[in-house]
Amino acid sequence: MKIGVTFHATDLAIPAHDLAVEAEERGFYSLYVPEHTHIPTSRRTPAPTGDAILGEEYARSPDPYVSLAAAAVKTSRIRLGTGIALPAQHDHIALAKQISTLDRLAQGRFIFGVGYGWNHEEMENHGIEVRTRRSLVREKLLAMQALWTNEVAEFRGKRVQLEASWQWPKPEQSPRPTTLLGGGAGPILFSQIAELADGWMPIGGRGIQASLPALRQQMEMRGRDPDSLQIVPMGVLPTPEKLDYYGKIGTTECVLRLPSAPRDEILPVLDDYTRYLSGVEAGARHP
Repeated sequence: MKIGVTFHATDLAIPAHDLAVEAEERGFYSLYVPEHTHIPTSRRTPAPTGDAILGEEYARSPDPYVSLAAAAVKTSRIRLGTGIALPAQHDHIALAKQISTLDRLAQGRFIFGVGYGWNHEEMENHGIEVRTRRSLVREKLLAMQALWTNEVAEFRGKRVQLEASWQWPKPEQSPRPTTLLGGGAGPILFSQIAELADGWMPIGGRGIQASLPALRQQMEMRGRDPDSLQIVPMGVLPTPEKLDYYGKIGTTECVLRLPSAPRDEILPVLDDYTRYLSGVEAGARHP
């Protein structure tokens, strides 16, 4: 099982590119950063953490693709991912080019962790109909994958249209950058993972073991090898017992949560987490 880290990047915390350097030097497999374009001040949508007040870090999130591009040019081994991205809030044609350029800059080290979004006000400001966001994300991903894969790409969906088009560069990874879908277990999510993605990125680890048979079945129904699935729980506060459990149930990568904090606060936590790297497969240190 590989060990990565994530933190809520902000303009007040250590820059993501500096943290990427520190994490790579210590042997971590990956670094993930989240995405929010903006945060409306309304709290009509409750905070996902269950707190009455949404954490300030949500409103201070830098652009993840620019942040990871900076990290890519300062590192050579560590995988760099979105944890998680919100493609519904982007133009799919522009985002496809942005990601393929980033993946080439990172020499194939980008991981596209994708979410559907939880903040209704944020989505509505982008003109998104909240109740149909899952189908919108599906069509945007399919259109992006067509651009990444085909010399002449075309897509016709209910909400997304792409006439026959050229777009280069293609990503370094083929046929697409590693793509993980985030969200709670369920038939819609699992069907889309089997259709569109390389694995599942749940927040935390509750219910993973019980849900894996259904996800594997969806893979088989699509004619895909269920053993190829990547299972990547995100935002884990680690203990030896937790990591032992994740390893036993077939987790491929476990992403540990770091605080959103300046260098002098975050690096001691990163140093402490290095104790969980012992016994990690050698490929995790040198992908």
